[in-house]
Amino acid sequence: MPVLYLTETDVRELLDMEICIDAVEESFRQLAAGGAMNVPRARAHSEGVYLHTMSAVARYLNCAGWKAYTTTKHGAKFHVGLYSINSGDLIALIEANYLGQLRTGAASAVATECMARPDAKVVGLFGAGRQARTQLKGVCSVRKIELVEVYSRDEERCRQFADLMSEWCNTKVVPSRNPDEVAAEKDIVICATSARTPLFEGRVLDEGTHLNVVGSNFLNKAEIDTTTVRRADTIVCDSIEQCRLEAGDFVEALEAGAVEWSNMRELADVVAGRETGRKTAESITLFKSVGLALEDVAVAAKLVELAEKEGLGRRLPLGG
Repeated sequence: MPVLYLTETDVRELLDMEICIDAVEESFRQLAAGGAMNVPRARAHSEGVYLHTMSAVARYLNCAGWKAYTTTKHGAKFHVGLYSINSGDLIALIEANYLGQLRTGAASAVATECMARPDAKVVGLFGAGRQARTQLKGVCSVRKIELVEVYSRDEERCRQFADLMSEWCNTKVVPSRNPDEVAAEKDIVICATSARTPLFEGRVLDEGTHLNVVGSNFLNKAEIDTTTVRRADTIVCDSIEQCRLEAGDFVEALEAGAVEWSNMRELADVVAGRETGRKTAESITLFKSVGLALEDVAVAAKLVELAEKEGLGRRLPLGG
């Protein structure tokens, strides 16, 4: 059976944020119900290169899959492979850079829908890269956002990002040069950077703020400080198991006794209604995302469905 090959161009033509939000939300609902299994990321490395691999089975979609990607000084290269559960055949091979950006934004959108105040309308955003774009798009898809203040160390890049996202999200996005002001007096704060140390002081957060913290999936990187973690009344992880391995944002807070793993909740349980994402309007809520293979598999399965319907992609003679 020939394998369907989808390029980055195909992915961009077929997927949008709304499609991905629906797919990712259902993947967490199924994870809670036992219809899916996620395996945390593993990393192999040598001088100049990391190879990252992660996998999942989505029984409810009759497929299983993996994401593998390399990071080098030249950047990152992402691929997703999708298999039929029934036959074991490889059914699709996908260039997955943009797919990964969308699914990460969609996961934060799902968390925001469950955790942010319904009337949230002002956002503080840290980061002006590709992940920051889809993070903001995801949040704007589930809340009526009226103003976004964005901070990046690169002033010109920050200005260009603000112009681009004002149009894409149909809202007012303005650059800022003060990190603490970006975090203060906000309904939602998004952290989507490559920072190794905290971006702002947690004391400046208003009561009622919801945070999506997505930039770090290494234990030696943290975008938020211990004060932020301590002030969070509800902490939800995309996967506690994987966060134990990768969430550098919690390392100092755990060592200081400001939080314990037993205090944290799984996004799957919140989506399924087993746990509450927000206790009161004044609660500070925190979603920590490290990125799950199940999200990639769920979105990839929807992508393949759309590609076959539209006749996009090409067939490779790989023999399934």
